[in-house]
Amino acid sequence: MRKTVSTGLLTLTLTLGLATGFNAIAESTMAWDKAPDRAKDMAALQNGAKLFVNYCLSCHAAAYMRFNRLQDIGLTDAQIKENLLFTTDKVGETMKPAIDPKQAKDWFGGVPPDLTLIARSRSGSGGSGADYLYTYLRTYYRDDTKATGWNNLAYPNVGMPHVLWELQGERKPVFAEAGDVGHKVQVVKGWQQVTPGSMNPLQYDQAIADLVGYLQWMGEPARNTRTRVGIWVLIFLLILTFAAWRLNAAYWKNVK
Repeated sequence: MRKTVSTGLLTLTLTLGLATGFNAIAESTMAWDKAPDRAKDMAALQNGAKLFVNYCLSCHAAAYMRFNRLQDIGLTDAQIKENLLFTTDKVGETMKPAIDPKQAKDWFGGVPPDLTLIARSRSGSGGSGADYLYTYLRTYYRDDTKATGWNNLAYPNVGMPHVLWELQGERKPVFAEAGDVGHKVQVVKGWQQVTPGSMNPLQYDQAIADLVGYLQWMGEPARNTRTRVGIWVLIFLLILTFAAWRLNAAYWKNVK
C-alpha cells in the first residue's frame, strides 16, 4: 500500500470550489446512515489509514497528527516508512498534503481544509460526525450540471468531486414521491449502478467504514485508552464506595 498521489488530485486541479467540500454542512433532508464502529478493529483502522493517505492526503492535511502516532493502531515505524510516506517525509512529521498550499489557493480559491478533527466537527442532529461522513462518502452521484461533474445527497451542490469514484463506480439515485397529497417530497428509493467500480457495493461500504473509522480515531487517538481507564476508575470507585459503606456501618453500629 505504498503511498501514491491519487487520481483524485488530477480531478481536483480541474475544478473550483474544492474548499467548500467540507467547510460546512449544506442543507439536506436525508437521514444519515449509522456508521459501523471500527474503534477497536486494528486491521480496519490500518486499512482506513491507507485509504486516507492515498486518497485524502493528496490535497487535505492532517496537521495535528504525526505519522508515528499510527503505532497506536498496530503499525511499526518500518511499515509506516515503507507504505505511507513519501521519500522526503519522516516518520515523526505531521501529515502534510502533497499539494502546494499556494497553488491550491490559486486554483481553488482557498486551501483545502484540515481533516484531523473532521469527524468530531461534523456531528449534528442527524447523528455523529462519523455517521455524516459515512453517508456523505457513499451518496455521490453523477451530475453534469455541476462544474465537477458530481453532486451529493448528503451535501447538495458540494464543491468537492468524488475522488473515490474509481472504487465505487458511477451511480445515480432512484427517487420516489412520499408524503400526503399536496405535500409530496422526493425521497431516495435506491441506487442504479451506471458503471461498475473496482469494488462491489459491499466492499465499497466496508472500505468507507474503515476510512471513516480512521478519521474518527484520528480526531481522538486516546479514545480507546480513555474508555478502558474510565471503566477501571468506575470499578475502583464502586469498590471504594462499598468499603466506605461497610466501615461506616461498623463504626456506628454500637453508637446510640
